[in-house]
Parts: sequence; C-alpha cells; structure tokens
Amino acid sequence: MQTAEQIKTVVREKYSEIALQDKGCNEASCCGVGTPGTYTIMADSYTDLEGYNPDADLGLGCGLPTQFAQIQAGDTVLDLGAGAGNDAFIARAETGATGKVIGVDFTPTMIRRARENAEKLNFHNVEFRQGDIEDLPVSDNSVDVVVSNCVLNLVPDKPKVFNEIMRVLRPGGHFSISDIVLVGDLPDALRNAAEMYAGCVSGAIQKAEYLDIIRRTGFENLSVQKQKPILIPDEILREYLSEDELQAFIASKTGIFSVTAYAEKPGGDPAQKAVRGEKRKVEMRNLAAEAGKACCAPGSGCC
Repeated sequence: MQTAEQIKTVVREKYSEIALQDKGCNEASCCGVGTPGTYTIMADSYTDLEGYNPDADLGLGCGLPTQFAQIQAGDTVLDLGAGAGNDAFIARAETGATGKVIGVDFTPTMIRRARENAEKLNFHNVEFRQGDIEDLPVSDNSVDVVVSNCVLNLVPDKPKVFNEIMRVLRPGGHFSISDIVLVGDLPDALRNAAEMYAGCVSGAIQKAEYLDIIRRTGFENLSVQKQKPILIPDEILREYLSEDELQAFIASKTGIFSVTAYAEKPGGDPAQKAVRGEKRKVEMRNLAAEAGKACCAPGSGCC
C-alpha cells in the first residue's frame, strides 16, 4: 500500500503529463490516464455551457458541477483541482465581472496552462494558485461557492479536504462537487494500480462513506444533484485483471458512479439562502425536464 505522499507524487506526475496532452487523448482514457482507445469514459460535455473555452477543456472530469452550483453575479467562487481552467472560466461567466474566481491546483504545469488561458481571455478576476487542496491557500470565510470536478477521489485524506472547504466558505456558502464513488468493492489489482488511482478509480471510496464524511464535517442540506454509472471498458480492465478476476469483478456487480453532491455551511443570511434554495429547486426541475426529453422522446431508442 502506498503512503499519502507516494500517492500525491504519482498523481502530480500523471497530471503533469496530462497538462501537455490534447483533449482527444485525455478523453480516450480514465481521467486522461492510461492507454488511449476510442471511448469516452467519464467526461460530460461542457460545450453548451456559457463561458466554455476549448483551450481549457482537457476532457477530464466526471460531471458538470458548475451547472448545478447556483453561482450568482458577484460571488467569489473557488475551483478545487482547477486543471487548465475549464470550470473556472464557466464559473466566471456566472459570477461576472463583479465576482471573483480562484482556481487551485498542485501541478505546476497545469497552473501555467491555466494562467496562459486566462491571459488569452483577458480575465482580470480569475486567478490560479498553486497549492494542496488539503491545505488550501485561501483565507477563512472568504468564498461563496466551491466547485470541483473529479478531484477529491485523488486525495488520500478526504475528511481534511472537506474541513478545508468548511473553513474557506462564508457562513451560508455552499459547494457543488462531482466525484467518483463506489457501491461495492474493487479488486486489489485495481485498487493498487497507480494509473487507476491517478485515473480517478482506485482512490474512490464507498458512496455512503463519502456522504457521511460531508455530514460529519458539519454541512447541512446535503443532496445528490446527479448520479450516473461509470462503465470501464473490458479493454482497460484487462490491463490490470486476469480473465478470472475480470469475470469475478463483473459478477460482483460493484457499481462505480459519478455523483454531484451539494451541501451548505451553516449560518448566513436566511433571506439570501431562501433565494438560492428557490433557484436550486427551479434548476433541478429544469434539468430533470431536459433529462426526460433527452431519454424519452419518441424515437430516441431508450424507452
């Protein structure tokens, strides 16, 4: 079993490589890690979201947390594991010129790429800081919204990250975080594979444990805004599992899921929280309606 520092070293090295790859290469593997193929495993498409910038989209992630984050004009938004700036730039479209977006990443190559993208876009209220999300370079009670996309599963000490999120959020602030979780157990060969850790899979924990960490940290109004299954192709699994192990894994029906979780820090202005709460209800109804149209339209082939 690797130590926390060894895991961080593996992740830093892998994501330094990813920062130099193009989107197509990254999309063809688990979180940009592994042997490229012809399939997209986890990433959702950002192309329809306002603020989308192709230069910042490395094809990583497992959800669309900014779509659910209820960012308002003037908010200060913190993006954990900002990569090349994809979610940060979409958050900037929501918070506007009067708000502020801070992206944190511990990979120097990613930080350089994100800053270059911000300069090209001439954004003066988007900044990128190099740092560890277990020890955020952000002041206490200074952030309205935290977003993150498929990053916390890479971190060995997940409770410490949620404690840091609690620290930096203003009272009444909230987060919307997309991450990979499990229902069932991974084979040891997958859990101990360095590339699968950097690929967002073997560092995932049980869904119930993940949500319980959030509750124990003291957040309230916890909800799962979206959940989707992640299906890893057999071609990738065979790189780590024998045929017998693969069949046993399939038979175990272990579920690998992308979830987008929302929760709030206690306190804050009740009136403002009520406004955000109503906005959240409307957004969830709209997203549910869109999902229904996408799946159940006549001739869609999925009903």
